[in-house]
Amino acid sequence: MIDRPDAAAPGRYRLPAYLLLLAVIAAVCICIFHLRPPDPPARYRLAQAQLVDAAGVARSVALPYRHEHANAMQLPFTYLMNFDYRPSGDEARWSVFLPGYTSGIEVAVNGAVVLDTRLHPGAGRVDRNTPAIAFIPPSLLREGANEVRVRLFVWGPISGYLDRLYVGPDAELRPAYDTRFFLFSTVPLLLAAWQGLLGAILGLIWLNRRREAVYGWLTAAMAVGMTQYFMSMPASQWVHGFLGAAGALEAALMLQFVVHFVGLKHVARWRLAFIPGLVILAAGLFGRPEDLRIAYIALGPAFTGLFMTTMACILGWSAVVKGARSSVFLGCTLTVVVVFWAHDIASLLNFFGAERIFLGRLSYSLVLIAIGIGLTWRFVQALNEADKFAGQLVLRVREAEDKLRASFTREEERARDEARAAERTRLMRDLHDGLGGQLVSIVALAEQMGGIAAQIGDAARAALRDLRLVIDAMEEVDGDLMLVLGSWRERISTQLRAHGIQLSWQVLTPGGLPVFPGLRPWVVIQIVRLLDEAVTNAIKHSGAGTLQVLIETVVDAKGSAGGRITIADDGKGFDVGQYIRDAGSREIARGPVARRGLANMRKRAELCGGQLTFASDAAGTRVSLALPADLGTAGGGESRISS
Repeated sequence: MIDRPDAAAPGRYRLPAYLLLLAVIAAVCICIFHLRPPDPPARYRLAQAQLVDAAGVARSVALPYRHEHANAMQLPFTYLMNFDYRPSGDEARWSVFLPGYTSGIEVAVNGAVVLDTRLHPGAGRVDRNTPAIAFIPPSLLREGANEVRVRLFVWGPISGYLDRLYVGPDAELRPAYDTRFFLFSTVPLLLAAWQGLLGAILGLIWLNRRREAVYGWLTAAMAVGMTQYFMSMPASQWVHGFLGAAGALEAALMLQFVVHFVGLKHVARWRLAFIPGLVILAAGLFGRPEDLRIAYIALGPAFTGLFMTTMACILGWSAVVKGARSSVFLGCTLTVVVVFWAHDIASLLNFFGAERIFLGRLSYSLVLIAIGIGLTWRFVQALNEADKFAGQLVLRVREAEDKLRASFTREEERARDEARAAERTRLMRDLHDGLGGQLVSIVALAEQMGGIAAQIGDAARAALRDLRLVIDAMEEVDGDLMLVLGSWRERISTQLRAHGIQLSWQVLTPGGLPVFPGLRPWVVIQIVRLLDEAVTNAIKHSGAGTLQVLIETVVDAKGSAGGRITIADDGKGFDVGQYIRDAGSREIARGPVARRGLANMRKRAELCGGQLTFASDAAGTRVSLALPADLGTAGGGESRISS
């Protein structure tokens, strides 16, 4: 019973569909009225009786019979009837069977009492249609005519009623009694027990969820129904008052339930519905029996019907206007109660002849149970939704934890990077201000002294250039190698001019090299030292007049953007094949210094994850360094250098 709009039926079709559904339910209920409980064979029926008044005057009446006035507790109505008894060979047991009566009876056969329902206080409740059967001892039966005397005791606001009597063999009467007892005694008892169980469940739900007022009102309605079911009669005047007020009070409680269920405003005004039931209850507590009867007749059925009609209108409005499926369900169940309540009122007003069978209380219990099951199911569905939401929440919390853990990892990495950057900055400052300043002083002194000091000055200048290379490489460039190459260009320009070599700097693609996110300072140092070695080799060994530097972006077969730096000179070149043979025979370490320089360049390229190629002929030498897209992220190079 989940309140959600019914999107399947357009708004203009809701009212006809809803009314048609209620009409079908009402028609089914009317068909149930015609399903009469089974009766014993007609030959055992006593349909005529002599009704003896208080003065001893008898008059003939037909059974079933209704009395005009209500209370006959002190002066019961007396019925006299006769039946014929013919003993058979098997001496079958005979019984007397009464299908219905109001409110208590005493049955005597030939002057001996065989049944008194006043010994069973719950048997005389008018809302239960309880049948009665009594075994007639064989010693009381006489062959031929026998007399049956029935004394009818009446209490409460309902007038007296006596159904037909059946006297005959117990085997012929017992099946009808058993069927009626099951329908009007066992079934209501089971429904009352089920109602009490559901009421306890709903009450526990309401105690733990006070904001869910619907559970509280329905629990109160079930409690009133349970209390009135197990009350015994005849009893004191206040019990009569509670039983008379029970219908109006239950209807008022159900009205509160419906008002809260559909979410109407100004719920406090609906509390006025309790006034009729409280007036009837007060009449039972403080008034006379006649006052109770008048209060019940004036207020009980009328306001009960008014409240049920109001509930039907509210639920119809919610079902048609709001399209709430739960309101459709409640409207259907309430229709059953309204139809059976109208049947009971018509039965009291003699619209259906002399027979009297009340079905309103039975239908009311069924409806309460249906509503209780619906609310319990809704609560279970809500728990399932809560469990589902809790599961989703756990997943989201786990995802948030993973994201937070990843964020913490990134923050820790960023903090380490910041610490390393700060340490680099400090080291660069110390090298520049300390060791750099000392080297500059050594160069200045060597220039002043001349001679052997000039060689010391040259060594100091080389150390100073190398120190500047280290400092430049330690700068944070955020993967942009072009910034480092800019500083490197300025340094080699001065170096090349000193040897009369012209520099040709060409950027072949827009932007030059791509940005390498994983670029680390140790990689930058290896690249710059490799390029320095290539320039130094060209200055010392090529005899070139021009040195060309080409920078470009290269996209591989996978679509990843790498880079390439090429240094070409127009010198005399060297034998690359001989270099490769020497490398294979491990002669480089014992060969010329230039060859050792080429080996060091190849080693640096491997550490960076790059690829170094040489090409040399009579037109000059060409050194090309290919840089992959994941430059500096392959790992391992830094540890190999440090080791």
